[in-house]
Amino acid sequence: MELSIIIVNYNVKFFLEQCLHAVLKAVEQIDAEIWVVDNHSTDGSLDYLRPLFPGVSFLENQKNIGFGAANNHAVKHCSGSFILFLNPDTLIPEDCLTNCIQFMKAHSKAGALGIRMLDGSGKFLPESKRAFPSPVRAFYKLLGFSSLFPKSSRFNRYSLGHLNSFENHEVDVLAGAFMMIPKPVLELTGGFDERFFMYGEDIDLSYRIQKAGFTNYYFSGSSIIHFKGESTRKGSLNYVILFYNAMLLFVQKNYRGSKAGFFGFFIQAAIILRGLFSAFYKIGAYPFKKWAKKREFDKNRAEPMVFLTKMTENQPILDKNSTLIFCESKQFSWKEIIQKVEELSHSGAQFRFRASNSQSIVGSDSKESEGETLTANIIS
Repeated sequence: MELSIIIVNYNVKFFLEQCLHAVLKAVEQIDAEIWVVDNHSTDGSLDYLRPLFPGVSFLENQKNIGFGAANNHAVKHCSGSFILFLNPDTLIPEDCLTNCIQFMKAHSKAGALGIRMLDGSGKFLPESKRAFPSPVRAFYKLLGFSSLFPKSSRFNRYSLGHLNSFENHEVDVLAGAFMMIPKPVLELTGGFDERFFMYGEDIDLSYRIQKAGFTNYYFSGSSIIHFKGESTRKGSLNYVILFYNAMLLFVQKNYRGSKAGFFGFFIQAAIILRGLFSAFYKIGAYPFKKWAKKREFDKNRAEPMVFLTKMTENQPILDKNSTLIFCESKQFSWKEIIQKVEELSHSGAQFRFRASNSQSIVGSDSKESEGETLTANIIS
């Protein structure tokens, strides 16, 4: 078998439904298997998805064992020459996997491959390509310099902002949301370190792959949508603790000497500062808090909704009050939809997505915001 795809699910059944529809389109010309590991979801994911996808293999955990452990559990069942770790809140184009496999085969030292990712509004996600963390890079990121100077090789080195996102590059770190690895490389490096419950495990695995003498590649030949923010809200204190503790674990595991000590102190201080910030923000004490009324995805609201079912030369007139629903069909592929979303990313409109024959519509307005879903009973 050429490819094994592993998707870990936790309470995102409608996003996973759309993801699986896209994946099934992408493996039509590939000898592939799909494994979904459910980390003890409480939203009825398995009861909902199993009847819809009889060709997908489902593994059920009796508790949430974490992202890395769930992936490692599935790897034991895989027989593909390549393993793809894929997030459930993603949409991939039809030729994506074929292009990635061809690239990997053409680069004998390729240890892992990541991909160009867009958020639900069509904007490029800088975490598609990253450098290994360091005290200076973390300092610039914490102070916001990386956001102020996104193209700087100095201030945004962590996200490699100086590298063109439309070109292929050798990079340090790949995102676990889409990470393709030859199975022999995975067997040599040992898979994900299960001490990382969520966040940081992709950095650690990227580090070990590079240490083993292989190259990590950022591949720009395809673009995918990664909605983000579905399992852990980025503004929450829980996210802050998980993320910075993952960074601390990575430093303690892989760095030595004064660098490790300084970095460890810096990260612990960052946890405290971000924790205080989150606490003040939550209770409304932060003086610059942006109050924004969340727009509910309601069929009865006055804002115009446009269902786009095929590629058209007539550009829909959109503004920040518009919702454009992309409906995948024989006339409108995922590849065309993703291209269209990026083309319209500066319109200010909301974008939602639905695969043909699916029972839901999904979307997310940015990597910071919680996603929205619309189910079949509302559509009808």
